[in-house]
Parts: sequence; structure tokens; C-alpha cells
Amino acid sequence: MRETVRSGPRPVARILSLVANAGDDDRTLGLQRTPRFRTRGKAGQTGHAEGVLGPKVGSGRHNSLWRTCQLRDRRRIRARVSRPSRKFGLLTPCFRFRWLLPVAMATGRLGVGETLGALNTALGPGDPVWFKETRARHLRARDFLAPRPALQARFGDGQVPERVIRAVAGLQGPGVAPVMRCAPTPAGLALQLQRPAVFERVLGAVPAYAVPAVPAAPGPRVLLHCPALRGAPGSLRLSRLRAVLVADHLARALRAHGVRVRLVPAVRDPHMPTFLQQLRVDWPAASERAATEALRSRVLAELGLAREGGALAPGVLGTVSLKEVLQERGRAAGYDPKLDKCLVTEDQLSVLAELQEAVSQWPQASPPGLAVAPHASADVCMVIHVVSCEEEFQQQKLDLLWWKLDDRAPLTQKHLVCGPVKVAGTPSKLTAPEYYELRHTQVCKASALKHGRDLVQDPAWTEVFSILSAATIKFEMLSTAPQSQLLLALADSSISTKGTRSGTFVMYNCARLATLFEGYKHSTEQGLYPTFPPVSSLDFSLLQDEGEWLLLFNGVLPFPDLLGQTAALACAASGLHVTARTETMCKFLVQLSMDFSSYYNRVHILGEPRPHLFGQMFARLQLLRAVREVLHTGLAMLGLPPLSHI
Repeated sequence: MRETVRSGPRPVARILSLVANAGDDDRTLGLQRTPRFRTRGKAGQTGHAEGVLGPKVGSGRHNSLWRTCQLRDRRRIRARVSRPSRKFGLLTPCFRFRWLLPVAMATGRLGVGETLGALNTALGPGDPVWFKETRARHLRARDFLAPRPALQARFGDGQVPERVIRAVAGLQGPGVAPVMRCAPTPAGLALQLQRPAVFERVLGAVPAYAVPAVPAAPGPRVLLHCPALRGAPGSLRLSRLRAVLVADHLARALRAHGVRVRLVPAVRDPHMPTFLQQLRVDWPAASERAATEALRSRVLAELGLAREGGALAPGVLGTVSLKEVLQERGRAAGYDPKLDKCLVTEDQLSVLAELQEAVSQWPQASPPGLAVAPHASADVCMVIHVVSCEEEFQQQKLDLLWWKLDDRAPLTQKHLVCGPVKVAGTPSKLTAPEYYELRHTQVCKASALKHGRDLVQDPAWTEVFSILSAATIKFEMLSTAPQSQLLLALADSSISTKGTRSGTFVMYNCARLATLFEGYKHSTEQGLYPTFPPVSSLDFSLLQDEGEWLLLFNGVLPFPDLLGQTAALACAASGLHVTARTETMCKFLVQLSMDFSSYYNRVHILGEPRPHLFGQMFARLQLLRAVREVLHTGLAMLGLPPLSHI
């Protein structure tokens, strides 16, 4: 099967539509670390990629993705694509089918994945060997490395031919960062980029790196269902709260990539909207229940449900054999083998009626700036049930019951199961409101200790404390892969601005950036500094500090690929479960805040108001402006507004 990607939806949208359309054929969907390719190239641009995406994880060695690139001397070499980074590798779903991808990017934006792909192409056929450096001590000497053991496996004696080194040093292409030098070292083949040129390309087009690009057309429809929101806030245990936060973050990430997302259920408890607002969770509310008459009639008239032992309990309509549904559908993979007979209740029909209504009455309006796609895949609906581990069994029953009672139920239903949440040293089970109040109290206490007075009653600080509490909870809940167990520590130290692993630390550094630019604005109004010159006139060769390259190379440059990673879903086409990397954004923002904090503590940005120092000051301000935009975009993906002061 061959799928040609033209200008249109971004890869994640097409991947989701292919998952939704997958049947029982040989198209299996697995997970491997591969660079993310851009799909907005125009016909006629240099190069294309043609690949076979390999088997599922656990099946042994992956079939690597092949790519054809064109070097400066017009030679075309076919080679596998490598991993973009040890630290933030990109996760994309992969099928066993052929996928034609244009290499060129219409935006002209530099990309880590594109650079790695071209580097491996220049080495010739073989396994990918290049990787991106991330540690500061390595970045002092090189930006990319092909390790010596890998070169020995490729070239026998480990001696890279001179013609290959020249080809790497002269590498060019769409999205490929300009190379300054490539030379053999004891560690392997080391490559360093033309850093002033990379600074200029990236900092001259900050929105292309810091803001999600508007897709050319909307992707498929995704219905995110979070059963934990059907009750009152007091019924939310921490594992269910985790599922709510994962669903909210995933919805934001998918929407940023043009996927049309609908959230179910609409909350009806009168206290739930207020609680979700405290957590900065954007979820719809409703006062009326969906009509269940049609489903109830089918239960009573068509299914002929067995009434065992005479009269049934109030609210119970009968029983249905779920094993028969599994056999009819041929979808036993992933379902609990203990599933057998299921009592059909009025409450279950109410849940199914809302799901049925959400799928059948989808809003027709497209997101702003998007045109309705003409291809049929945009009309596909995929249902993802985001559940805690204790809710999964009941949700499996509802899946099968939906298929039994509704002929129009979506063929593709996936489960994103969140692991348990354990609290260190606390045997009792906290509810979500109790957890929020605990964190809010700790935030207020830490502020009082820092400022020497109680600011809780100050209206100017009320919103700040609320945002800090939500940030603390979200970073705690989302910094671990959702399918893994989460261990919480409830000590006061976890909300300190000095702790480098907390949401409070990220918000603190966001406020430091705001203070920096406010200080520059105030000094400009006083006449100490001139107004900011055009970016095209800045001299980025003045950015010589290693911390500056660390911020750009590990923070700003790879951020667009990271945005794609947060929206990537990995699953088997015929399986039940799906995994998401919702922890990626939190980890990235924490690391970026650590790099910025180290740099900001060491380097004085707003120096003496002397003309010969203005050039470096403006170049540094433009770099930190890009860092600020990346932070703001990342926080928006978590539903958190930036703070201007703490």
C-alpha cells in the first residue's frame, strides 16, 4: 500500500485517520524512535523520502525508515534515518506500509530531524549512526556525533573515507542546518554547525519555532472520553484526577495539530466546573442528559435480554453476553478474558446515549483559519477513552455494549489507561479537592515565608496563588508517563521555587523573563537604552557563551518537533490500548527552565548603557525572547497562563 502525502494535514492527523480506518489486514501500528518529517513541501522541490515503517515494539530489530536525499553535488544516496536525540527522541506511530514524504519544508525552518536524516544519508547505506548532543560539556566541541564503534561497524576499520567527510561537511538541503566543520576525533566523527548562521536563521523567525503552525486542513475527528468526570469533585481520587489532566493536555496538543477534538462527558455536577477552573482544565458543562429512549427500546425489543431469576433489581434492564460481541467483532485483543455477561442498566444507557450523540451531532465548524478537507479521511471518528486503571474493566464493558446496541458506533475505540497514583508515607486516600487545598495552602505558606507577610487576602495575589497551585499539581501529575505508576511526595519542599523539578520552578523562571523585559522597557522609556532594532540588523556572532547555544540548540530549535511528539499516539491497529507521551512537555519545560536559570544567574543581560555593549545586549534579548515564547507556548499546552511576577 502506498500513501502519498501532499500539502494538507500534518502527519499526526493522517496517522490518526489511518488508525481509525485500519482493519485486520497487515497494517500494524507500532512504536519506534524516528525523526518527525514535515509534509508541507511543494511538488518539484529537492528530494523525497520513501520508507517502510517497521513492526511493533518487542518484535526484535526494527526495520528502519529509508530516505533519499540529494547532496550539494547532486548525488542521490538512499539511507536510513536516525534518531534525533538521546534526550528528546521523537515518538511517532508507524505502519507497515510505504509512505512517500517530501523532504523539503515550505517554511524554510531548520529541523533537527531533517539534519540527522541528511547526515545519515551522507554516510551511505546502513543503520543510522548520528545523534544530537545535548550535554553542555559535549556541546563545547561538537553538535552531532557519529560514535566510533558505529563507524567501525559501518566501515570495517573505522576509517571514514575522505569523500564521505567532504560530503558531510558540504551538506545542504531543506531544513538542514549549515555545517561548519566535520572531523574525526577519538570519540568518532564530530560535526559542528555554523552557530552564528543557525542563530540568525532561528532567531530571525521566532514564530516558526515557538508557535504551532496552522495546519492547511483539519484532521480526523477524535472523541476524548473521560469517565472520571461523571461524578462530583469529592469522588475524584488521585488516579482519576490524573486521567482528567492527561485528557485535557492531550486535547490541547491534538487541537494544536488540526485534529478536531470533542470532549465527553459534559460535566453536570454543579461543583465540578468550579473545581476544574481552579485546575485550569477546559471542559464543557451541560445541564441536560442525552435521551436514552432509542437505546432503551432496542434493549427491550431487539436484544431479547435474558431475565435470570425473575425480577431484576431497580434500574437493571437485563443481561447481555459480551463474549458473543467479541466473537462477532473479532476484537478480543486487549480485552479482559473475564468479560462475560453484563447487566444493562439505565445509567449505562445514559452514558452510551451521550457518546452516541457526541459522535452523530459533531459540530460542523472548522477551527479558525482551516478549510474543510475534501478527502474522506477527515470524516473518520476515533474514540479514545482516557481512564484510570481501576476504571478500565467497566469501560471495556461499555465499549462492547455500545457496539451491541448501536450499529453506528465508531469501529475504532482505544483505551489510554493511566497508572495508579501512590502517596508516599500516607496510607489514607486523598480526594482531588483535598489534594488541591493541600497544595494551595503550601503555596500560600511558602509565599508568606518569602515575603515576610501573609498575602492570601491580597486580591492581587489570589490569582497568582491559584495558578501556582494548578502548575504544581499539573507538573506532578503529568511529568511521569501516564501508563506508569506515579509516586507523590506531599512535603512542602516540592513547591519551592528553588526546587528544579517543580511547576513552581518553571513559573518562577517565566516570571523572571517577564521582569527582564519589563526592566528593559522601563530603561528604554528613561532613555538609558535605545529602542530595539530590526532583528535583521542584529549581530548574532556576539553570542559566544555556551549557555546561549544550549538554550537555542536544546530549547528553541527542537521545540516544533517536540510539539508533534506530544500529539503522537502509538497503538496497534487491531489492539485496544493506546499510549501517549503527555509527560514530554513537562520534562522539556523543566529542563529549559534549568538551562535558562543557570545562564541568567551567571550572565548580566541588561548591562551598562554604553553604545559598544548594545549589540550583544540586543542579541541576547532576542534569544531570551525566543525562550520566553517557547515557555509560553509550552505552558499553554498545559492550560497554564504565564506569570509576570511571583
